[in-house]
Amino acid sequence: MALKFTDMDLIAPLQQALQATGYTTPTPIQEQAIPVILSGQDLLGIAQTGTGKTAAFCLPIIQILHGRPLRREPRCPRALILTPTRELAIQIHKSLVTYGHFVPQKYAVIFGGVGQGNQVRDLAQGTDVLVATPGRLLDLIQQKYLRLDKVEIFVLDEADRMLDMGFLRDIKKILPLLHGRRHNLFFSATMPSEIQGLSSSILKNPAKIEVTPPATTVEKIAQTVMFVEKKEKLNLLVHLLKDHDLNKVIVFVEMKFFANKVVEKLQANGISAAAIHGNKSQGARQRALEDFSLDRTRVLVATDIASRGIDIDGISHVINFELPNVAENYVHRIGRTARAGSVGDAISFCTSEEKSYLANIEKVTKQQIAVNVDHPYHSESAARSSVMSVGKAKAQIEGQRRSPPARRGGPRRPSGGGNRSRFSRPSRG
Repeated sequence: MALKFTDMDLIAPLQQALQATGYTTPTPIQEQAIPVILSGQDLLGIAQTGTGKTAAFCLPIIQILHGRPLRREPRCPRALILTPTRELAIQIHKSLVTYGHFVPQKYAVIFGGVGQGNQVRDLAQGTDVLVATPGRLLDLIQQKYLRLDKVEIFVLDEADRMLDMGFLRDIKKILPLLHGRRHNLFFSATMPSEIQGLSSSILKNPAKIEVTPPATTVEKIAQTVMFVEKKEKLNLLVHLLKDHDLNKVIVFVEMKFFANKVVEKLQANGISAAAIHGNKSQGARQRALEDFSLDRTRVLVATDIASRGIDIDGISHVINFELPNVAENYVHRIGRTARAGSVGDAISFCTSEEKSYLANIEKVTKQQIAVNVDHPYHSESAARSSVMSVGKAKAQIEGQRRSPPARRGGPRRPSGGGNRSRFSRPSRG
């Protein structure tokens, strides 16, 4: 018989909040992590996004702080949750507010890309739990708006993504500012050597919980690959989206400018779509996420950096318009669907060069992805192409991106003064 939240040692206000949200059955990481955290033991959790880990640490943090009430001090949070992106920080803060609805606690969130006025005000009023991205956290500490010496519980979330985004140096600056005697919770989808070293420096005699082996994909995701020529990818995407069973879709691309191009193509064909990437303002990104969450937009086109922290129920399909050269990124992408026990589909477009990425993904995940030839843009030459090294394939693909498109009517005169071509350095994320 499956364990229910009502069977767990959670206080009445949390049970009431869970009942109000309709959550009855904990996910595996919630079932395993909540008792460990409530016991006060440090925790190393190896779990992909979509496994329910946010509730796995939010619920016990709220309960622990509720059990030892202290007067809030301005600028001194009692718990700190450090996460890599604005979107994920906002999602975690929203979860805290939901689960803590019947508990007299305050929750604050700080992140860059917006004015700091409201964030400074929230800190000055005192907060029990602070959710933060590393850059804005350090900035407000340097301005004396924030202190970490009263932090009782420290959560480092998405540690491997912190590494990918270059935040390890910031984290190492933050750690000495925390109280020496604290409860540490460390979560990562994968454990490369740098992350193993970081976890060892933070955690003391931790319990280790691993709910999904590193670099494996969720079993309930049906994965297929479609071989296609690069020039036909947009047409293939429009063709697929004529099927209204693809009702809530994330499309992953590598480059910011191309995300906008995909959205323009879809909108021109009567398909509601929005882009989310690093060049979008925070307000625009939040509007795009909200419209997608509320089904006002059918398709969200995203880059990897912007997508971290997208935690939206009901995503029917993930489409890899361009395959990533890192297998773990593929795992993360397709994990946007089949959230917390549901089912979903992942479709990947693959050119001749990307076939090497596909082979690497299959090798790392130990899964063979089924080939779908039942579409009008199937490329037999891509399907039969030889597999080269990932590095060589990456160089070829990036070389194609840097090359300016062929111009009609012969060469054009340079626009002046040795200006760098806008194609010379494609922007990412």
